[in-house]
Formats: sequence, structure tokens, C-alpha cells
Amino acid sequence: MDLASFLTSVLTSFVIFVVLVLVFTFLSRRPGNAPVYYPSLLLRGLDPWEVRRRGTRSPVGWIRDALSASETDVIAAGGVDAAVYLVFLSSVLSILVYSGIVLLPVLLPVAGTDRGLELTAAAGIKPKNDEKNNSAPELPEIQRLALSNIQPRSMRLWAFLLSVYWVSFVTYFILWKSYKHVSNLRATARSTPDVKPEEFAVLVRDVPRSSPDETIKDSVDSYFRALHPNTFYRSMVVTDHKKADKIYLEIEDHKKKIARAEVLYANSKTESNPEGNKPTHRTGFLGLIGKKVDTIEYCSEQIKELLPKLEAEQKTTLRDKQQRAAIVFFNSRSAAASASQALHAQVFDKWTVMEAPEPRDIIWPNLSRNIYERQIRQVVVYSIVFLTVVFYMVPITAVSAISTLENLRKVLPFLKVVVDRPAIRTVLQAYLPQIALIVFLALLPAFLTFLSKAEGIPSQSHVVRATSGKYFYFVVFNVFLVYTLGKTLFASLRTILDNANIGVIINMLATSLPGGATFFLTFVALKFFVGYGLELSRLIPLIIFHLKRKYLCKTEDEVKAAWAPGDLGYGTRVPNDMLIATVVLCYSVMAPLIIPFGVAYFALGWLIAKNQVLRVYVPSYESNGRMWPHMHTRIIAALLLYQATMIGVIGLKKFYYSPILVPLLPISFIFAYICHMRFYPAFANTPLEVAQHELKETPNMDAIYTAYIPQCLKPDKLEDLDVFEDAQSHTTSRAPSF
Repeated sequence: MDLASFLTSVLTSFVIFVVLVLVFTFLSRRPGNAPVYYPSLLLRGLDPWEVRRRGTRSPVGWIRDALSASETDVIAAGGVDAAVYLVFLSSVLSILVYSGIVLLPVLLPVAGTDRGLELTAAAGIKPKNDEKNNSAPELPEIQRLALSNIQPRSMRLWAFLLSVYWVSFVTYFILWKSYKHVSNLRATARSTPDVKPEEFAVLVRDVPRSSPDETIKDSVDSYFRALHPNTFYRSMVVTDHKKADKIYLEIEDHKKKIARAEVLYANSKTESNPEGNKPTHRTGFLGLIGKKVDTIEYCSEQIKELLPKLEAEQKTTLRDKQQRAAIVFFNSRSAAASASQALHAQVFDKWTVMEAPEPRDIIWPNLSRNIYERQIRQVVVYSIVFLTVVFYMVPITAVSAISTLENLRKVLPFLKVVVDRPAIRTVLQAYLPQIALIVFLALLPAFLTFLSKAEGIPSQSHVVRATSGKYFYFVVFNVFLVYTLGKTLFASLRTILDNANIGVIINMLATSLPGGATFFLTFVALKFFVGYGLELSRLIPLIIFHLKRKYLCKTEDEVKAAWAPGDLGYGTRVPNDMLIATVVLCYSVMAPLIIPFGVAYFALGWLIAKNQVLRVYVPSYESNGRMWPHMHTRIIAALLLYQATMIGVIGLKKFYYSPILVPLLPISFIFAYICHMRFYPAFANTPLEVAQHELKETPNMDAIYTAYIPQCLKPDKLEDLDVFEDAQSHTTSRAPSF
């Protein structure tokens, strides 16, 4: 990529971002678009126009509102998880800002005044060009400001070596402060006086098989009543309710069809046709074939037929489909916290007890999987992930190799007519490699989420954390390492073959690796300008919402479902942010010009994410910042990769003092260990000093118990709970009434 292509990419991305911000400013002021731009405010019963009153006339009013919002406002709107995500963004931003304050004024003059590239080119090490050397050089102006312009054995390398230490210790300082802050946020959230069902419950797995004359519930009750006689309240045995859930969803679907048909019927009544036309549909596949029936009458009849089936299935499920897992309830938060941390059984494969997830966070089918099945599944899943990472290298390496125009012209000669046009060539050089890489990455998250659920993980929030970890290591390995090395080796293959001298090859690699920053400069610019512009403008959700509302939605519930915003999507958002953090960290000393791009990415990311948390996204669960230890670990992993990379790159420069960097690796491991020992236990379990804080009201234990009953099994009245519980405690035909 030459300088013209680089500037074209950055300027075009910036123009697109400005246009999308103006589009957002215009569209967000129209009342009909409020469900797209302010769904969180609407769901909380707030008036979006009152909230934005001061910012509606200014294109940057949303910036002022986001900056003025406190962390308490963020927690009220998006929960502790959203606040912790913003802490993650601000932490990486702080690392880059403090690093750039020193690196930019020091390293740029040191690199820019040396002659390493000129001497390398004069020595004939520069890769040959098959096209008669008529292509533009690879961003020489930028490379002259990078480590690649430093001569081997030069004393100037001291500046780069000491900069590695500066970035490392800045990272330690920021991470320590952030970990402490997030730990306090979590403790505050867990000690609030509000009653939360999950704080009074524990999840029990690997329940031993009971005797034939007692149910699993009787076994759980007797076990926990004996161990916790004063604090045990009730237990709820997990059941296999797939069939009951299927019938329940069919009933709900028929209710929605009736509501929709009633609206259509009412709208069909006019002065000329006061009776109206009753909606009809066909009963066959997708309503396209089969008998034509009156929708309201048919669905009403179906509900009447399904209700007795649901009641019968509820009885069968509660009595005969009990699984070897349970939710156990205690009469105080501290009792539940204490029980979740205690070792209950003498052997590890019985009575596994842990903190219960939120009711909305539970993945019910996974609760009953025993410990051996979970371990086997984990081994299989991680083997599949490993193979996926390894074999995904093949297409990504191919993309990195051929997505440059010169290589594309060689592989596909018929494209020469198109790509040789100056205007087209400039645009393709600016965007082709980045777009190809983004498309490959977009195909992966759904597959990794499926694998994480297959491990037997009990909660959706844990699945998100597991997916995030898999995705992070995948993108770092395949995008950063394989793409960078693959592109460097492919571009320099002829040089390596023509120059068998190991010294020449080492010198070439030392020059080429820092030059890979040019791709990531445009990659980061494309991500934060275009990506964040689309995130803010919400053009795609806006178009989808208006199409659904005009052509598909007839009832209020359908309209509400059309604009339901969902959550932030931490499973893919955090790894993508971590990829940028890893890239910018690793190139911060090799090519310091990447730091401003990283600062812009995380500054814009923090600002736009805060705006979206306050106005758009609605959390689907609350883990009280449980993801922070994983974020912290990923940043440490990025730091270790950065340190190892710099040891190698400066070593390739034949600098005798490069081993001085080696102690950074054990220092990072020691820092990670100290953080883990000091802070992590309070994330893995709720400290008793946090759980013992008083509540503002006496908890309604029946309501807490009811919150965990699956919707398809829930009694119609709270008074039926005793009957519900009694159904799980007997093997006779006695069952609850619904």
C-alpha cells in the first residue's frame, strides 16, 4: 500500500464517519425513530426528548450528554457489566495515552533521523518487484518513522528498549487501579439493600442417585436441611421440561395470532362493510397449503386443546422428569454465600455447589450434566477450537497473501484491466485486505457460541465469557500473528530464496516486520471510523424496524418486538476491542504512529458505547462485572505477546543489550499472579462481609422461589407454590393444579 492509498483509506473512512454522525443527528430527532435510538429510555419510562432537550439542536449534543453522565447513571441504565466494559475501554485508552506521551516525542525523531531503510535498500535486501519496479514503495514516509529505519547495532535502539519498559509499567499501573475499581463496583452491587433472587440461592449439581422410595427433591431437602438446619428454606429440583416448554410456546404463538387477527378484523370494518372480514389462513406448511380456516376460531380451538395437554405434561414433568440438579434457597444472603463456598461432599463428583445464576441467565438443559460429562465435553470442545484455529489459518493466510493487488494480479491475471486503473487501484488498495479479513471474522462467533454452550456451562453470561476467550485467542493468533507473519514471509519469499545467507534473512525480517504496521493502521482506522459510525447511526436496525412496522407488525407487542435492541454483545465486542489493543500495543514501539489511531479507536469506542448504554441497549443478564478478570487476563496476554515480540524484533537488530528485556516476561507473570491472588477470589465468590449487609425490606421468599420456576411450569397463583413443591416430593400421581 502506497501513501496515496493509505491517505485515501483514512480520509474516506473519516468522511463516512462524519456523514454517519450527521445522519444520526438528523434521524434521532424524528419522533418516529425514537424506538430505534432511545429504546432503553422508553423501556425505563423516560421521555427521550426531555432527556436530550439541551442536545437536540447540536450535532455533538450526544457527546455532551455522554460525557456528563456519571458511572451511577451507566449502572442504572445498563447494569454493572456495562460500567465494567466502559472501565475496560478507558483502561486501554489510558495505557495508550500515557504511553504515547513519551513514545511519540522520543521515538519519532530517533527513527526519522536514521538511515536504516536506505542502507537496507542499497544492500539489495529489499524484495524484488516482478512488475519492473513500477509499483509505489510500501509507505516509505511512515516506515522512516518506525523501528525498521534504525540500523542494526545502533545505540539508538536504547530508546526503543527503554520504551518497552515504559509501556509495560504503565500497563501494570493502570490495570492495578482498574482491577481495584471494578472490585469495589462489584462489592457495592452485591451489597445493595435491594432483594435479588440469585443472592438467596445456590446451584447444586451432581446430586447422587436417591433410593427408589424417595424423589430427588426429598434427597436434596434432607441433605441440605441436615447441613443447614437454621437457614435452609426450600429446594427446586431441575426438570426436563422441553416438552412442556414446546406446548407452552405453541399456546403463546396461538395467542399472538389471535391478537394479530383481532386487529386485522377491527381494521377491516368500514362504513361500507360494517361486518368486516375475518382473517383466515391455511393450516399447512408456512400457511401456504392445507385447509383454509378462520384464524381466530382455529387458534382459540387449538388453545383449548393444548391447555389440558400442558397441564398433564406439567404434572408428568414435575413428578417423573426430575434431573440430578437443583436450586436450593436460603433465608439470608450470607447463608447462601456461605453455602456456595463450602465443600459439602467428601468426594468431588457429588454435591457440587456454586452460586446460582440469575433466573433469566440460566441455561436449563445444561444444569443436569454430571461432572464427568462436563469434563469430557470441555476436552472435546477445546480440541475442536484448537483445530478450528489451526485450520482457519489456511484461508486467512491465503487472504493475507493474495489480498494485495500485486499478488492478486499474479493469481488472477484477467483482473489487470480493472486493477490497473488508477482510481480503482487506489480504492482497492485502501480497503480490499481489510474488508476480506473482516468478512472472515464475521463467520466465527456463532460457531464459538455453540461450542461454548456444548461444554455444559450453566449460564448465558458464562457462555459469553467462554466465547469471548475463544474468540480473542483466535483473532490474535490468526489475524495478528498469522496475517502479519504470513504477509511478511510471502512478500519476502523471493528474497529468502535468493539470499541463503542467514544474516541477510534476519536483517530482512527485522526490517519487514515493523513495516506490517501499515496494514493495521488502515485496519484500525476502518474499524473505528466506519464501524463506530454504523454503530452510532443504527441505519440497519432503523431500516429493519420501519420495514417490519409498515409491512409486518399489527399489534403493539409485534411493534415492541421489532425494536427490541438486545444487549451490547460482549462475546464479540470485547475480543474485537482486545484485537485492536493487542495490535496497537505490539506496534506501539515498532511504529509509534499507530498510537494515535489506537487512542482514537478507544476514545470513540468509550464515547459511543456510553451513549448506546444510556439510550439503546438493554442488558439480557447481570453478572456484576464477572467478566473483568477475563478482560484483565487478555490484556496481560497482549502485554506478554508485545514483550516477546519486542525481544525478538530488537534481537533481530543485533542489539547486544536486547536480553535486558527478558526480565519483563517474569515480571508480567508475577504481576498477573499477584492480581489474581488479591482480587479474583471476590469475583469467583461473594465475600461474606459483602453479603451480610442489611436489606431495606424483608425478602419475600415465595417470590424469590417463584422467580426460578420455568415459565412453562409456573403456577397461575403464588398460593399454588406449596402444591407445586409437593408435586416434586412424591412419586404418586398427586400433582399440582394450574
